[in-house]
Amino acid sequence: MDIKLSQCFIAVDDHEKALAFYRDILGLEVRNDVGYADMRWVTVGSPAQPDVDIVLEPPLADPNASPADRQAMADLLSRGLLRAVIFATEDCDATFERIRAAGGVVLQEPVDQPYGVRDCAFRDPAGNMLRFSQPRRG
Repeated sequence: MDIKLSQCFIAVDDHEKALAFYRDILGLEVRNDVGYADMRWVTVGSPAQPDVDIVLEPPLADPNASPADRQAMADLLSRGLLRAVIFATEDCDATFERIRAAGGVVLQEPVDQPYGVRDCAFRDPAGNMLRFSQPRRG
């Protein structure tokens, strides 16, 4: 069986703020930005991984979702309780400094983890936690 990741999804409450973060601060390229009805489909990705897209979508993109479910998801997002992604980096400390200098909201400074990586964490403008990790050296 030959399978590989194609897309992953990150909930955002403001596409313009999300683009300013993912494109301008993280350096991801915008691959698609399409409106559909009252929704917006935006994909970004690393130039180093042209076959993997990150979809920036509303907290509950299902058009059949109830208003109560939409509100529940929006509440979870606003409290930072939805998971996002872990990015790999060759230099966790340099990545941390670049994102912090650009105004990123720091959750964790770089630290060596017992499971073999050095990582740091930030919040994106919607409140999602993003981790940036590298394998520990020696």
